[in-house]
Amino acid sequence: MDNIEKKYYKIREVAEIIGLPASTLRFWENKFKIIKPHRNEHGTRFYTPSDIENIRLVAFLVKEKGMKLESAEQQIRQNHSGISRKVEAIENLKQIRLKLKTMLDALNSRRPNKPQ
Repeated sequence: MDNIEKKYYKIREVAEIIGLPASTLRFWENKFKIIKPHRNEHGTRFYTPSDIENIRLVAFLVKEKGMKLESAEQQIRQNHSGISRKVEAIENLKQIRLKLKTMLDALNSRRPNKPQ
């Protein structure tokens, strides 16, 4: 999981953190009540870490689980904390898998090449 340290993020930064186009974030903002970034007088969106976590939930349900937008919104309304824990667990497992793969690649690179 990306380290979220700032108080506010612009849409470009959130898109990079989540790995989705900014256009998708703008679209989801209109479809999901839980995604409501603050706006300044010029209309620039500013996302809080809480907004980013909500976007992660939506991304998990829609992109990874393949849910339709309406179903994803209903799931979040009914079981926000359960989905949040599941997303966090999956993110942690992905990080562990990445570390293990990195270690395995490092070990394999140290082995002498076997003649074929």
